[in-house]
Amino acid sequence: MVDDMGNAIGKLAATGSSDRANELRIPYDDLRGWLTEAEKLGEVKFVKGASWQRDIGMAAEVILHDEKAPCVVFEDVPGTIKGSRVLCNFFSGRRMNMTLGFPSELNKIELTDAFRHNYMEDLRLIPPRVVAAGPVTENIMEGDAVDVNAFPTPLWHDDDGGRYIGTGSYNVTKDPDTGWLNLGTYRVMIHDKKSVGFYISPGKHGRIHRDKYMQRNEAMPAVIVCGGDPMTFLMGCSEIPPNVCEYDVVGGFRGKPIDVVLGKHTGLPFPANAEIVIEGFVRPGNMREEGPFGEWTGYYGSKHREEPVLDIKAIYYRNNPIILGCPPQRPPDELARYRAVTRSALLKENIAKSGVPDVTAAWLHEVGTARMLVAVSIKQRYPGHAKQAGHIAAMCHVGAYAGKYIVVTDDDIDVSNLEELTWAMLTRSDPATSIDIIHGAWSTPLDPRISPEDKAKGNFTNSRAVIDACRPFHWRNEFPKVNAPSPELAKEAREKWGWLTK
Repeated sequence: MVDDMGNAIGKLAATGSSDRANELRIPYDDLRGWLTEAEKLGEVKFVKGASWQRDIGMAAEVILHDEKAPCVVFEDVPGTIKGSRVLCNFFSGRRMNMTLGFPSELNKIELTDAFRHNYMEDLRLIPPRVVAAGPVTENIMEGDAVDVNAFPTPLWHDDDGGRYIGTGSYNVTKDPDTGWLNLGTYRVMIHDKKSVGFYISPGKHGRIHRDKYMQRNEAMPAVIVCGGDPMTFLMGCSEIPPNVCEYDVVGGFRGKPIDVVLGKHTGLPFPANAEIVIEGFVRPGNMREEGPFGEWTGYYGSKHREEPVLDIKAIYYRNNPIILGCPPQRPPDELARYRAVTRSALLKENIAKSGVPDVTAAWLHEVGTARMLVAVSIKQRYPGHAKQAGHIAAMCHVGAYAGKYIVVTDDDIDVSNLEELTWAMLTRSDPATSIDIIHGAWSTPLDPRISPEDKAKGNFTNSRAVIDACRPFHWRNEFPKVNAPSPELAKEAREKWGWLTK
């Protein structure tokens, strides 16, 4: 349980916030540094000559579902820029913990709680530092030389509408009213050598920025970072509060500013050590068919439709550039694994800041792609405590988008264990009295359960079930005793007799 997180977390959590970055020592600054650390763990395989048309997507389907599978780097992809590569499955094995700067022995709950304690509590924001040039400016395509097709972008799924260079990428946009810079992860499809399209769900920060530019009838500047350092990518995937820049957050994590270069055409900042950066503008009314794409729900949630186009003004890239590939598959998959860790930490932080006491753990389950199945454990203190925790989890910033089921249970349950959670739900809840339904909640066109009629009307809302799977508060002391050993005895049994299962 979270209360028994071990000496490693105790040591980390005991450090002052100003010393955390030095204590944690995130062991890389860019994707290449991360790759070196993954190789030290013995968790990288190299494949030469695989095709972008078919091979890389097929291989991704095999490896991305396996939590113990290695990272794979595809080299010498035929017909692409010499030395260019595609890196898949960064968030598996011991490198999950390495990526976040923690010891490899921490389990999932320990990892997410350590992430929260050491990064999110008392977070410092350190803005980026502008530099004149960096590795990403080793090569620049502009004008007639622009050709995004030259990079080894795979066809990730058989039925995709095109090649998606943006799966492990993030887009940098700026609010035209306030100047707030946002990093957001949105799928990016190649249209032709000088243009790409990216889909953003309604309500997302990048979509809000884009809508403001369109309302002004102005072109929106944007840059797309394909192959940034994994920590910055993870923050681009996470629900960082509005008006906070993810560059500043990662600077706070590291205890030093990120070095950024300003785009020649947009003036937007991107990491000086990024692998590939696409720079351009989205003009009002410039639309082309985008999609379909196999999405994080495990479905083709939407057909091809017209979406805004980014006209490419420049592509910056390092020698021997690496595309970070994180294509969604039917969950659970890699995308679900990395979202579960970071989003669970943010969820617990959201609930705690709302004033709900004694939340012992939170986990957004991989099978629901860290969105559709939310689990929270509490130490019950008063009548209604479980309902309060469940409704906050359903509607706070992290939990509000595209959720479905929220289960709140007692602190003796490991909420990251799907079987334990289901057992608690089946034995401690009553279908008629333990479930609250929330109507009209924020969802997405990618939700396969939203009807075609509602999608046609632009009604992208769904309902939520908040399930109280705690022992009923008023007679919890009379609830039947669990037929299981104490945590201490269970640990002793594993240590003494665990060899019998191997």
